[in-house]
This record gives sequence, C-alpha cells and structure tokens, in this order.
Amino acid sequence: MRFAEVALKVPLHRTFDYRLEPQQQPCVGGRVRVKFANRACVAIVVALKSHSDVPAEKIKAVESVLDATPVLSLEHLGFLRFGAQYYCHPLGETLFTALPGALREGEQVDKTQVSVLTLTPAGRETTQLRAKKQLALLEQLRSAGDATASELKTLGFSQAQIKALLEKALIQEELRTDTHWQSRPLQLGSKPRLNPEQATACSAINSETGFRTFLLEGVTGSGKTEVYLQSLEVILASGKQALVLVPEIGLTPQTVNRFKRRFEGLPIDLWHSNLTDNERLHTWRRAELGESALVIGTRSAIFLPFQTLGMIVVDEEHDGSFKQQDGLRYHARDLAAYRAAQGRFPLILGTATPALETLQKALQNRYQLLPLTKRAQTQQDNRFMLVDMKGQAEQSGFAKTSVDTMAATLARGQQVMVFLNRRGFAPTLICHECGWLSNCTRCSTSATYHKSLSRLICHHCSEQAFVPVQCPDCGSTQIMPTGYGTEQLEEFLSQQFADFPVHRIDRDSTRRKGSLETVLDEINQGGARLLIGTQMLAKGHHFADVNLVVILDVDSGLYSCDFRATEHMAQLITQVAGRAGRSGEAGTVLLQTHFPEHPLLQDLVNNGYQDFARYALREREETQMPPYSHLALIRAEATNAKLVMAFLSDLVPATPYPGIQLLGPIPAPMERLAGKYRYQLHIQAAQRKVLHQYLAQLADYIGQHKLANRVRWSIDVDPMDTY
Repeated sequence: MRFAEVALKVPLHRTFDYRLEPQQQPCVGGRVRVKFANRACVAIVVALKSHSDVPAEKIKAVESVLDATPVLSLEHLGFLRFGAQYYCHPLGETLFTALPGALREGEQVDKTQVSVLTLTPAGRETTQLRAKKQLALLEQLRSAGDATASELKTLGFSQAQIKALLEKALIQEELRTDTHWQSRPLQLGSKPRLNPEQATACSAINSETGFRTFLLEGVTGSGKTEVYLQSLEVILASGKQALVLVPEIGLTPQTVNRFKRRFEGLPIDLWHSNLTDNERLHTWRRAELGESALVIGTRSAIFLPFQTLGMIVVDEEHDGSFKQQDGLRYHARDLAAYRAAQGRFPLILGTATPALETLQKALQNRYQLLPLTKRAQTQQDNRFMLVDMKGQAEQSGFAKTSVDTMAATLARGQQVMVFLNRRGFAPTLICHECGWLSNCTRCSTSATYHKSLSRLICHHCSEQAFVPVQCPDCGSTQIMPTGYGTEQLEEFLSQQFADFPVHRIDRDSTRRKGSLETVLDEINQGGARLLIGTQMLAKGHHFADVNLVVILDVDSGLYSCDFRATEHMAQLITQVAGRAGRSGEAGTVLLQTHFPEHPLLQDLVNNGYQDFARYALREREETQMPPYSHLALIRAEATNAKLVMAFLSDLVPATPYPGIQLLGPIPAPMERLAGKYRYQLHIQAAQRKVLHQYLAQLADYIGQHKLANRVRWSIDVDPMDTY
C-alpha cells in the first residue's frame, strides 16, 4: 500500500497521511485533492511512502491527483520548509503562501497559457474512428501540424470534439515555452559612464561567481540603480534569470520603465498585489519555465519559482514593507539571503539608510560593504536647517520661516516638497467646551477627520462615522479639528500659494488605478510646484526640480516605546531629504522640531545617517537589543481581555528557560484594535539557536493548549515593531 504525506492550508504544525489508489500517481511537490474535516481541500504532497504510523482505518483516500509534474520543485520545497521552520509557521500555510491564488484553488497550472494540441503516438497511427469529425480533426493535425484550440475552432471543429480526442489520448495539450532570450545577444539601451565608486562596486559584484551578499550603501542620488543595472547585465547576458525586490507597488512603474529602456527586448515581468489572479499565475509560470528574464516585484515575489535564478537585488533593503505583518510573518530580505546562499549566487542589498541589522553584518565582514559617497548629479550635499518651533506662531503646522523659504524657492521656478506622514485633514476632533475627542469605538486611538469626505475614519480598523454637528457628550457646537494632516496642508498651501499647482500624494489621493503615474508625470514636466505627501513620496522617486524639502512633525520619532523608532525616524528623514537637489544644485532641507538640541537630531543633521547608524549600533550593543540579541513576540488577541491574559500567562514557565528572557504578558501599545484586546509576550535570547529551540517547544505546547482555539495568536520572529 502507498501513502501520500500532504500539507494542508490549516493552522496546524503537522502534515497528514492519505491512502493512494493503485492508479493514482502523484508527485512530490504536486497537488492532490483530499477530504479534510468533511470538506474538499487542495493539498501539496511533501513525501510518498509505503508505510504510515496512522491506523489504517483512520486513513482517508486521496480523491484525485491534480498535477502530473510538481508545482513546487524539491529545491523550492526545501526553501519553503526553511521559511516555515525559521518563522515558526505551519508548513501547509507556508507552502500555500508561495502559490498564486489560482493554484491554491486547484486551477490548472497553465490556465493562463496558450497551449497547443499535438498528436500522441496513438493518434498518429489511428486511421479509423466512428466519429467522422474527430477523424477529420486528426487528419487536420497530421497535414497542417500542431494547432491551438481556437485555431481548430475557426476551422469548424468544436470543443466537444477536441475534448473527446483528449479523453481517448489521441491528442494532447502541450505548453510551448519561449526561452530564446537566453540564446540571443543582449540588446542594451544607452548607459552612462560609471564614476570610480560605481565602477568599483560593479567590479566587486561581477567578479563574484558564487554566493556573496553585497551591501551597496549609497547616499541618495549616488546612482545605486545604475550599479544594479550593470551588475544584472552580466547575469542576464549569461542566460540566467534575476529578481529585483522593491518595497512599494508605487515604485514599480518608474523602476520598470528604466529597466525596459536598458534591457530592450528582454521579457520583464511584474509581481505585486494589484495583479489579478490570472496575471499572477501567468508571471509565476513564466518565471518557472524560464520565459521571464527579470521579475520586478514586492515582498511576496521572493517565493516565485525560477528555472535559473542568478541574482537577487533588494532595493531599499531597510524598508519595513519587506516584513509581512500577518500570516507567515516573513522578511523578504532575510529570505533572499537564504535563497541566494542555497542557490550560490550574489545578493545585492541597496539603500542609503541600511537597517542596523544589515549594517552590523557588513561591519563584521559577513556582508561586503560597497560605499557610494558621492551624488551623481551634484558635488555638494544638501543643506539641513533645524527650525525651532518653540514660541513660533504657526499656520496649519508651518512655521513662518518655512513659509518664507517656500515662497522664495517657488519664485525661482523650483519645486517644493512638504512631507508629513499623516493623511486626512486632522488626527482628531475635539470639543472646545468639554474636551470630547473623536475616538474610534473599536480601537484605542482617535478617528481621523477627513474634511473632503465629511467623515471620521479610523486608519487602523477603517470604521467610518459622520462628523457630528454637536458634541455627543455636552451638545456644544464648538467642535474643531486638532493637529494636521496632508489634506489640511493641501488646503492651506492652495490658498497661500494660489498661483502655483499643488499636488497631494497619499493613499487617499491615489486610489484610482493609474492616478499615481498621472501625478508623477505632471510633476516631472517641471516648473514651480508644491508637492505634499506621506512616505509614498519618500523613496525611489526622482524629481529633478525639487530644491526644497520641508519635513513636519519630526519629533514623533524621538520619543516612542518602540526601540526602533529613532532608527526609522533617521531613515525617513534621510530618504525624504534625498528627494532634493537631484539636478545639479544642492538642495535645502528644513526640519521643524521643538527639540533642535536633541543629540540624535544633531548627529543626523551634522554627520549624516552613516555616522548616526554607527552610533545607534553602539547604543544597541550597550542595551543588548537587536541585532546584539534576538527577539520574538507571542501576540494574542480576543474580544475578552481576561481570556487573552490567561492564555499568555500560562505560557510563562514557572522555571526560567536557560538563555531566555521573558517580558509580559503586557498590553500592546495599541491595546484595543478592531474591537479586540491585544497583549503580547516578549521573548529575548542572546543566541539565535536557543531562541528557536525555545519557540519550537512553545509552538508544540500552544498547539495543545485549551485556550488556543479561543484567541487569535501568532509567533513573530524578528519583529519590526512592537505594536
């Protein structure tokens, strides 16, 4: 008797055995359909065996085999097993995370591909059939050669006739792949001459024949993308494929256009969440078959199968969007390092503001550091100015100094960028009489006032409410906005600078498909303009005419319970500041703050991010925080706070585990979210191995816990935030 060990998309840290019928021939890495908990499910075969430890009467049979060939190769299965083990996530859910939606539902692998119909050996020999039309179809294929189903239909053959011959195994569907790009000479668009630092970086990368991780630490505007392009050129010319990971969907149009201009004629595909299921399956399959030379995608592109992957580039490697915040809580950058090591090919991590974990590895020579210290378009660095907000009169968040500097910049015909990482008109409404606040009814935070929609919207749970005419508590009509958001900045600047176009770029203003590209095209037409935006503007975009950047609310990153807050603040300031002065003339960056004397701000402004990051690393080492220790969080939530506390409290052992430090359970910084109370248990260890040994035992214990099904819980390894 034969058995298939399968992984199912269920939150259980185990696999399941199913009985195989004699005629069933599944393959490891292929899909089968099975019954689980009285419902039909798609499963992935992870092993075939002749013995099972489960009693025979309890083993169900495989209902059907969906794949004759694997959808996940043995190498890819190994990569995904590592991901499941490292992030303490069920194997089945991990495997299904790596599949396009269509394959998770049991669709055919080549659903979106155009297949051709060819004669089988039996079909070539068959000269007699009772159905004359079927025989005529066979004769057509003998005389004219292979054809697609649509071509045969135009000749008068029906789908029923095609299906009948397929069932008789007289014809077969065959996928024709196009990998001619691998043998064609690489056609390159024009490319600039590299400066000495860029040339050194390219030489180091291109001389590497095996696995090596390179940290390309380049100041904004130093030409990192050109180093990517000229390094990828060598890989693609050899017929190997490449993957470029970018943090935001919004960056892909600009990035893709540059890559397509350089690599003319090469098949370049996209991968991001805005694609349809069929489009994602199409890209997935092209990458697997080697038809796609280069894929540019967001974090989940790390799971794509490739036939001959030869290089991975992670652009803006520090960006928090590479970390998945639910389900399989993976970090695409870290999985890229493992995948490159297994495939023995180079990995390039590029950024102006490296994550402290990445920088530490480079300083320890585990990664090769390639610095780019000179801006490609100008020899001068941007000029930073701290605007002391204490005692200053302000209008909609702007100091008079900032408004005057903006006016002077616009008068010179240059562009101004205003950065505030807060959308909406105001963070909250307040009653002037009694102090009522427009708090969200489901979260431990306020609902944001959106003036254009006349709505109060919670940016955490998306709950909406009408703006009250009177205070719900005291009946007063003295309700007013407090604080400011990008919508309020747009209103103020449109009035203050009525003669100049104002563009707001945030999630609200770019909801429509193509709207972001339209705004970017208008901005790049040049001329005096005002740009207002959130972090969507902070990275990757090239605005040649921006000479002044004004950053509001700098202080929010200086005082936070998150130990990464100052790192993220410094990265954001540096990235936003880098949008100025990209056309040859040094730009100006104004930072509005109530604490201009703060040592971290002074270090960042006077010495740059490189010095700041190295100082921050020394602080982390003194406090033994990551990357000098390893952290995991057990998160739990439920509508009943006592239930969550009871669950997490029971996970704290009476006897301390050697090498493990526990903190909690404690409330999450935002204790209530979408109606659920959230608590967490911090787990810290000096050694990675000790942490994972402890987490493996803990996961087994939680799986058998009586409250595990009554709360929503997760294990977050290497968390990027603590809320």
